Amino acid sequence: MQATSYTFDATTRTGSVLLDDGTPVEFDAAAFDAGGLRLLRVGQRVRIETEGEGPTLRITLVTLQTL
Repeated sequence: MQATSYTFDATTRTGSVLLDDGTPVEFDAAAFDAGGLRLLRVGQRVRIETEGEGPTLRITLVTLQTL
């Protein structure tokens, strides 16, 4: 799934993304670390992997979207 980086805290390595429908979803440090990134800028297009649905939706991986 694709999303857009919305917030990111480099100290805690946590943040949130906006799904294409505008829904914000937070991610934790484990999801950020799983993607192997060192930094994430607001507005960057990212690829995410998720578990669950609706209110239980959680991000398990955040990485850069490549073409």
